[in-house]
Amino acid sequence: MSEHYAELLMYVAPEPIQHANQEWLARIFERLGLKRRNADHLDLRSLWLAPELLVSQTCGYPLMTQLRGQVRVIGRPRYELAHSSQGEHCSLLLTQADNPRSTLADFYNSRGVINGHDSNSGMNLLRERLAPWQRDGRFFASVAISGAHRESLRWLRENRADLGAIDSVTYDYLARFAPDEVAGLRLVTRSAPSPTLPYIGPLGLSDAQVARIREAMNLALQDLPQVVETLGVREVLPASEDDYQVLLDYQQQAASAGYLVLK
Repeated sequence: MSEHYAELLMYVAPEPIQHANQEWLARIFERLGLKRRNADHLDLRSLWLAPELLVSQTCGYPLMTQLRGQVRVIGRPRYELAHSSQGEHCSLLLTQADNPRSTLADFYNSRGVINGHDSNSGMNLLRERLAPWQRDGRFFASVAISGAHRESLRWLRENRADLGAIDSVTYDYLARFAPDEVAGLRLVTRSAPSPTLPYIGPLGLSDAQVARIREAMNLALQDLPQVVETLGVREVLPASEDDYQVLLDYQQQAASAGYLVLK
């Protein structure tokens, strides 16, 4: 029996999400008749590029800026959640409920927080929205890097930042299972739409192997209605790198406006 790595590490909280991901992966391996290897010793990039990988999930922006041509896109999830559907998600630009600023332009010279410069939902989609309002390549008075969307939410709750962009799937999961983490915040606006985070495998996968893995993922969802209910994933759609070109288009639009670096 072949042994492969498989981890879904983009959405690991709250706890019911992590449990549902593990249950889904176990059923996928059963469907394919494979054995799962422990990947605890691998960092994210090593996992994504491991030849023994079966399936993992990455962010669309690193896919196009760091992993392009080095991995094979297997598909993308069709979430049916409050702010994510039909294979697309977005960023929710949030602030404190009592912040007097109302429009995005009002946040000029305020305090921003992002989860990281390599994030699509935390940085790239935010940059695209702010580009029309930047002045001489700057929008914020300061930009903090929190390291994670949940940390960005904490910065907002604790009034350590005025505006942050939170992945809509993350927000929907927290609103359902850990509502205290989004309490006291309000939506300023939504970002442009983005294809949901891609599932990837090794570059050497054939078209037939990609189709077989995606089929196993979908059959496993059919087997596990409780996982579908928890994750909000109704289907794994076919996808390719071409679907994520729009993220580089957003980058280019911001650059053309003079706002290549979010600051």
